[in-house]
Amino acid sequence: MYIARSSEIASRNLDGEMIIMSPKDSTLFTLNEVATSIWEAADGQNSLEDIVDNDICQKYDVDRETALRDAKELVQQLSAHGILSVSESRIARQE
Repeated sequence: MYIARSSEIASRNLDGEMIIMSPKDSTLFTLNEVATSIWEAADGQNSLEDIVDNDICQKYDVDRETALRDAKELVQQLSAHGILSVSESRIARQE
């Protein structure tokens, strides 16, 4: 699963936590440090599994199974609000 940030959102990093507003329904999200790491790595070129293996599990004291389950839940929530795009293959970069 590949993920990419929407180019139509407003976001701001405040002290290591990302604040994001959904373009669909103006819902405001505050991402903790781990979720912010996933958000920042969501470039459409790296799979969620690679992000978890190479970033989350390396930086934080969490096992892969838990990290991947939580990351998939986060992606599901954010994609439902149009904040992330999800694909089974790499996602072209948006200009």
